[in-house]
Amino acid sequence: MSIFSTGTPLNKLVKVVPIFITINNEYAPYAAAAIHSLFLHADKNRYYRVIILHDGLSWPNRVRFRSLVTKNCAIQFKKITNSIYLRVVIKYVSKRKGMGDFFSKAVYFYRFFIPLLFPRYEKAIYIDSDTILRGDIGELFDMDMGDNIIMAMVDPKVTVIPEFRDYVDFALGVPHNEYVNDGVMLMNLRKMRKCKYLSQMIEVIQKYDADLVAPDQDYLNVILRGKIGHFGPEWNAEPTKEFKKETKLVHFNLFNKPWHYKNVPGEKIFWDAAKGTGFYGDLKRQQESFDDSKQKSDQEKVAALIKKGDILAKEKKILIKRIEK
Repeated sequence: MSIFSTGTPLNKLVKVVPIFITINNEYAPYAAAAIHSLFLHADKNRYYRVIILHDGLSWPNRVRFRSLVTKNCAIQFKKITNSIYLRVVIKYVSKRKGMGDFFSKAVYFYRFFIPLLFPRYEKAIYIDSDTILRGDIGELFDMDMGDNIIMAMVDPKVTVIPEFRDYVDFALGVPHNEYVNDGVMLMNLRKMRKCKYLSQMIEVIQKYDADLVAPDQDYLNVILRGKIGHFGPEWNAEPTKEFKKETKLVHFNLFNKPWHYKNVPGEKIFWDAAKGTGFYGDLKRQQESFDDSKQKSDQEKVAALIKKGDILAKEKKILIKRIEK
């Protein structure tokens, strides 16, 4: 089977659970752990296809990803190519200074190209590369979305960090108890195409050119406000030393990445998943090389985001608005 094939051959009549993940070569090791954990917990009687959206994934990384494929779990690679939309996004993120590696790359916006690039799918799941599955993701796919365009979880960081909470309330004009984390989403792609979400986002970017705390996530919450449903923390759980039985997915969001720090909450499930990939040694070496200076820089980036949120909140000026038509 070709290394560039879509993985397990699937009959077109078979219902597939499509899961998207967006990465570059830097994020490949973490994504491999996420995908491996997903496949380990997949229902053997269903078919799953992970589509990796990337900006130029290396041959060795593709080979290691392909080793994860199983009889009912396929992997597909899709390179994001040049387009008018992509050029706008790249221009926008290139102007965002002082935000470190958290939100400064165009890869964070690739998730919003999914409806346009994959018209064959009416519904799909998106997960960040820093997630680990503890249950069958097919259960999330089967969730009733009602009239919502997407479903996600209310962002716990916004709930517990006052500066982020005020930023969402006063700089975005979104009630903080409605603001969701876009690292795990159930997406109605048909409705996203119908409302032309990608072109809406591009229009808002061009009109406001706003320097936001979490750009991709902020745009989503503002543009789709009132059309976002909420699922529980079992599908986007904070890492802890011990997980509740019902926890299906763990998200190592922002702080305490286990591939950077030792003895962090939830690290065991990450390393257990990483052992089944060809990236385990790379991840261990990355952890060993993450010295005091890198840890200090990491914490400074987090502090800068919080400070930025605080400054923007105190200005009490709405930074972006949905363009009504």
